[in-house]
Amino acid sequence: MRLSKMFAPTLKEVPSDAEAVSHQLMLRGGMIRKLAAGIYDYLPLGLRSIRKVEQIVREEMNRAGAQELLLPAVQPAELWQESGRWALYGPELQRLRDRHNREFCLGPTHEEVITDLVRRDVRSYRELPLNLYQIQTKFRDEVRPRFGLMRAREFTMKDAYSFDVDDAGANASYEAMRQAYHRIFTRCGLRFREVEADSGNIGGSFSAEFMVLADTGEDAIVYCDSCGYAANLEKAEIASPPDAPFPGALQPMKRVPTPNQRTIEEVSAFLQVQPRDLIKTLVFVADGRPVVALVTGDHEVNAIKLQRLLKANVLELADPATIERVTGAPVGFAGPQGLKVEHLLADYSLRGRGNLAAGGNEVDVHVTGVNLGRDFTPTQFADLRQAEVGELCPRCTGGKLLQQRGIEVGHVFKLGVKYSKTMRCTFLDEAGVEKEMIMGCYGIGIGRTAAAAVEQNHDDNGMIWPLPLAPYHAVIVPIGKTDGPEYQAALKLHDELEARGVEVVLDDRDERPGVKFKDADLIGFPLRLTLGKKALDQGAVELKRRAAAEFELVPLGEIVAKVDAIVHEAKNVTTC
Repeated sequence: MRLSKMFAPTLKEVPSDAEAVSHQLMLRGGMIRKLAAGIYDYLPLGLRSIRKVEQIVREEMNRAGAQELLLPAVQPAELWQESGRWALYGPELQRLRDRHNREFCLGPTHEEVITDLVRRDVRSYRELPLNLYQIQTKFRDEVRPRFGLMRAREFTMKDAYSFDVDDAGANASYEAMRQAYHRIFTRCGLRFREVEADSGNIGGSFSAEFMVLADTGEDAIVYCDSCGYAANLEKAEIASPPDAPFPGALQPMKRVPTPNQRTIEEVSAFLQVQPRDLIKTLVFVADGRPVVALVTGDHEVNAIKLQRLLKANVLELADPATIERVTGAPVGFAGPQGLKVEHLLADYSLRGRGNLAAGGNEVDVHVTGVNLGRDFTPTQFADLRQAEVGELCPRCTGGKLLQQRGIEVGHVFKLGVKYSKTMRCTFLDEAGVEKEMIMGCYGIGIGRTAAAAVEQNHDDNGMIWPLPLAPYHAVIVPIGKTDGPEYQAALKLHDELEARGVEVVLDDRDERPGVKFKDADLIGFPLRLTLGKKALDQGAVELKRRAAAEFELVPLGEIVAKVDAIVHEAKNVTTC
């Protein structure tokens, strides 16, 4: 391939609306162009990397026994109404009507469609287990699409769905997909971590995310420094602590005027107490009902944990009017004492504590000497707060939690009968008894994986593609005139590498060497082969790995074999 003929419009300046590194570099490197908010054109270089992710995914899914199909992007509302998600999914679901006024949506995911397909054509246990997958365009109307391909509205996803006769079979299907995902991301040349995760809108009993590790990642991950436990911040468990030693005799509850003191920082300074000695009282609305969650002032409520505990479809922070109706006071002065709500939930960190401070349920008033059991009684103690660095691991003895950042690129779910029950996806067992299929679903963001590779692998000069995902393996840069010996040697080297199956670009543009080098670094070709007069006089080629600081001189007669070996070694990396 000649670079002079390639549609690869590079940019010198960083686009003003590009925040993430991958977004900036993929725009500058001529890989994508924005059409509308969260909707992108894939240019030839970008599409080549996308296709390489797809191919690795396809090979490993086939290896794991899954079968590829293709489902419609436009889905009838009836299926979503049958599953119960039409009203629950929210504004991300792009709804539309056809000319007959029938309702449809652009598929953000395909649980309903695949369940409908299988229930119509699979009737016997003899036809199970079954695992079906597709690589297809999805659409989610994100409220704030950002970060280029990492949070787009239109994107490419691999989604797979397993159907089994029992839990044992479903667990085996789930494990096969977990192992396939480890092979996929290893073959992509990425550093990643599998973490426990919340199932969100997809539902199900258990799920895990696959996170590409990057300092610029949008998600926080906690992991144990001793055992293999890891989870995203939404899911991370807190080790249940023993009851705190009680601080002596019960103090009487005392009202203290605190004019205009609303925040934890303001109140703790005003009362001269530590934030951990304050009760933070937060009012939420769960499926239309007010609930109250309590944590100490030095911690934050984890809304995902609270929602899961309540089994609520929708959980939101209460508005000021609801807070005043529940507590009798405006925002900033809520306390647990005297509240009449169905759920008054306290975090484990409050168990056994006494003589605390809290809001007085009255404007400009707080109270001290608040004690559990005497002044209020929680309906339940639970793990309600976000995990923090340095806390004890919930799974092992002695381990502590550390934190790093990552980008979610894959998610695997144990769905159970969430969809098969509501949509009557059943089979007849050996005794002729009708039973619901046990399901799992498994997604990988194709474009997100390519973007995450850039987030993880870049420097100030541009992208540093892992070789398996690079649009081309190598670029040849001749230094000299097009009728000179350097160019002729470059042409010969190009053809010999192509004959070996190496994907190579010849930079035949009439540009200065510095311009060629800058574009090679920006685009992120893993290997750069420079043919200049000085090297050729020595019978050698300059071989520069994109991730290395220095180049090496390789004899001209050995360069083809050396590049071929580098490429095939990287392409053949896998896991058992």
